[in-house]
Amino acid sequence: MAVQAHATAKYVRTSAQKAGLVLDLIRGRDVNAALATLRFARKGVARDIEKVLRSAIANASHKDGFGGDVERLFVNACYANQGPSQKRIRPAPMGRAFRIVKRTAHLTVQVSERPVHVSAPVVTAAPGAPKRPRGAKPKAKPKTSGRAATKRNAKAGARKKTAATKAGRAKKAKA
Repeated sequence: MAVQAHATAKYVRTSAQKAGLVLDLIRGRDVNAALATLRFARKGVARDIEKVLRSAIANASHKDGFGGDVERLFVNACYANQGPSQKRIRPAPMGRAFRIVKRTAHLTVQVSERPVHVSAPVVTAAPGAPKRPRGAKPKAKPKTSGRAATKRNAKAGARKKTAATKAGRAKKAKA
């Protein structure tokens, strides 16, 4: 059974939309590749996501049944939910006030262990079977003539006309 673990950082001072852009970069990747991606991402929230990812890796390594190989972990799921927003007031001209919304997000990263696949025996072709040369394309299937195909399509289109369009044509012919 594959080990799964997750970590969540709550009330991170960024919008969920901005965090989602960075989380899309690491979803489905191996943890080492994800950490390298976050290290060189040019977004401020990447540092917070990196901390959450490292925490999820640590949580997975402490679970029962973990094989001990961090190389087999990958980012199974990652998402950013919207947290509570702080509302602030900014003075504006003529006694008015503008509202500022300072958004927060809850970041969650889930890691899983890749299952070990046992390779199946390789089946080779019969010894006397001819092989095509490397880079050669497979033989093309015979095609129907282009003209016959267009006639068939034209007949199908003629059958689809409804009684309403036929009645409309009859009225135009009388006028």
